This record gives sequence, C-alpha cells and structure tokens, in this order.
Amino acid sequence: MLWLNVFFGSLKHDWIFKIAQPTREHMKKDVAAYMRYYNLERLHSANGEQSPINYENSLKKSIRLDLTSTQ
Repeated sequence: MLWLNVFFGSLKHDWIFKIAQPTREHMKKDVAAYMRYYNLERLHSANGEQSPINYENSLKKSIRLDLTSTQ
C-alpha cells in the first residue's frame, strides 16, 4: 500500500507541519479538508499532473470509448 504511505507523507509535509493544530477537533477538520483537496484538486505526477478524481474519470471515459468502439 505504497499510495497510503505517499498520502500520509504528503499530509504531514503539506498540511500538518505547516498549519497550527490547536485542538484535536481542529485537526480532524483539517485532515478531512486535506483529503478532499488531495483527491479533488492536488495534481499528481503519477497521474499525468491530474488530480486523482480527474484521472479516474478520464480512465472511465477511455474504457467506455474502448467498449463502444469494439461493439
């Protein structure tokens, strides 16, 4: 589960160590916000500089196009 290690490394480097976390509740909200950012907005070099959600959607679209072209 390399992707999980990458996510937590990014979380710590990009977010937790740079933003004050005064309470546990604040940290929980910040982690949830970071997860949304990481999956919906943050560009990933492994995905051709696309966010994970955009990359997944492009794969789904590509698969649908392949399926319709073979029928």
